[in-house]
Amino acid sequence: MRLLQLALSVLVFFSSCTVVRPGQVGVKQTLGKIKYEPLAPGVRTVMPFTQKVIKVPTNTVNIEQKLSLPSKEGLTVGAEISILYHINGEQAPNVIENIGRIYEEEVIVPVFRSAAADVSSKFFAKDMHTGERDVIEGQIRDRMRAHLDERGIIIEAVLLKSIRLPDRLSLAISEKLEAEQDAQRMEFVLAKERQEAERRRVEAEGIRDAQLIISDGLTPLLIQREQIEAFRELATSPNAKVIITDGQSSTPQVLLESPK
Repeated sequence: MRLLQLALSVLVFFSSCTVVRPGQVGVKQTLGKIKYEPLAPGVRTVMPFTQKVIKVPTNTVNIEQKLSLPSKEGLTVGAEISILYHINGEQAPNVIENIGRIYEEEVIVPVFRSAAADVSSKFFAKDMHTGERDVIEGQIRDRMRAHLDERGIIIEAVLLKSIRLPDRLSLAISEKLEAEQDAQRMEFVLAKERQEAERRRVEAEGIRDAQLIISDGLTPLLIQREQIEAFRELATSPNAKVIITDGQSSTPQVLLESPK
């Protein structure tokens, strides 16, 4: 008899205690009625058979969704998207009373699907692979917040993890990227050729300017002086030489013979 009483006492003790863990708040329910004061983490007592504590996570939760999104041009784009959210601990009793414990299926996912379809239909399919991706994520998140923040569900982020474009569009994008790369390579080649042409033009101008300077500087007196210097060098040469000139010509003829 005493063992039975002890067993019943132990059963009552454990059934009257519950533990709210870190990252949770407790919502006490008495005969179906919600108490509007959330319970902080720790050991909490309840009346057996008449009360219970519903534990609501307040840390970040990740929901992954796979769905087909419409695009502005009427294509269907496959997407894998993550929704990061948490429950506002102060509003946890309202969430349980007004939505219930399956708030993900009842509220979060339907709101997300509607917001994602509305936003994606305003963008071209290719935008989901470009810098517009962040814009799409932000607009979906903001639309969800507008519906859920006041209900105690805080949407932290919406992340486009992967996008599957239609095969035809994927091929077109690949061909466009390849054409752009070819155009960039050709532009590089043309720029290099233009630089080489400019270098040659500058070089030719330099040669022309040098010739003009030399031409302008060759006066009759300078030419005569250069002839005299040449004659002097010839005079010191060991070769026999004959200079034929009339004393006036600027181009005398010089005949050289090998030394004997």
